[in-house]
Amino acid sequence: MWRNPSHPDRPLHAVALPAGPRLFAAIRDALSGEGPAVLPLIPGQEAAAIAALRPTHSGGRRQPGGAGVPGEVAVVIATSGSTGPPKGVMLSAAALRASAAASLRRLDAAKGERWLCCLPVSHVSGLQVLVRSLLCESEPVLHERFDPVAVLESGADHVSLVPTQLHRLVALRADLSRFRTVLLGGVAPRPGLVAEARALGARVVTTYGMSETSGGCVYDGMPLDQVELKIGDDGRILVSGPVLFSGYRDSPAGPPGGGWFVTSDLGELSGGRLRVLGRADDVINTGGEKVPAASVAAVLGAHPEVADVAVVGRPDPEWGELVVAVVVPADPAAPPTLAQLRAYCTDRLPPHAAPRDLRLLPSLPLLPNGKTDLIRLKSGT
Repeated sequence: MWRNPSHPDRPLHAVALPAGPRLFAAIRDALSGEGPAVLPLIPGQEAAAIAALRPTHSGGRRQPGGAGVPGEVAVVIATSGSTGPPKGVMLSAAALRASAAASLRRLDAAKGERWLCCLPVSHVSGLQVLVRSLLCESEPVLHERFDPVAVLESGADHVSLVPTQLHRLVALRADLSRFRTVLLGGVAPRPGLVAEARALGARVVTTYGMSETSGGCVYDGMPLDQVELKIGDDGRILVSGPVLFSGYRDSPAGPPGGGWFVTSDLGELSGGRLRVLGRADDVINTGGEKVPAASVAAVLGAHPEVADVAVVGRPDPEWGELVVAVVVPADPAAPPTLAQLRAYCTDRLPPHAAPRDLRLLPSLPLLPNGKTDLIRLKSGT
């Protein structure tokens, strides 16, 4: 057992295991204090994270130059790196349990009900499925890869998905009422997806959160028990509560100062309900006007000829940045034109928000957690 939270003396083991009982046991022992802290990684993709985050052990062997973590830390999550280099987010057992317990209360999930894990446990969304299973005192249903037919036949009561996965289930036109809950998070769903899933019987609960908040901490716009929200002077969302992380790996900054974590997202609060407007670092400065990329993507996503879309900024000597729409056409044989998309946008947004360039792709590049790989899109690769 590791009891001292003030010194980095708890071993940190990199765990690159497929979804299964051994992985579940490693997480269980880390939370109980009976085992080392764990850094869960995707098998075959662990080399870069091990080099950056320096666990004490990997594959059961001591790592040269590895370092432990503070005693209260149970899990270190390598952030997705969707907009920058990954960081190691240190999460305590207390924070993970507080998040899972508040989630189960909000969903009215009972002991013995089973959770389906079809997201990588190397990401906080997949990890929390296992923590909820521990609190439910049930064995999770573990799928190493997402297969929509296997998901439908899993017999699980609750499942956590990203929009890409839900889209594939909706495409089957299957009865989704077989799940008591479909938690949906990671990124904003495309327009109409949630309504389509609900029409198939799904009880969809949208979530907002990140690794630093132990996963989703806002359900359908309302914060979980003991979670507080406020909007900073710069429009960023701030989060407080027992779900917050203990700090970043190897960062002298430590945990959030003043009990509030300043997110990278812009938002609005109305009647206690949160509306996420997009990432602060996704604001495109074009001709002196600031354009939230997420707002443009939300409008373009409703265009009937657009199946999927991302919006990024591209450096430009005249405008500073150009608003670029990266579009997956609904019909590849008849894709929308830039003029059509600009006209569609200017009917709904200020003229400066309309895209000035269009890239057509067969699909958007995704990270393992289902988020769009914005770095790759911005680089044009």
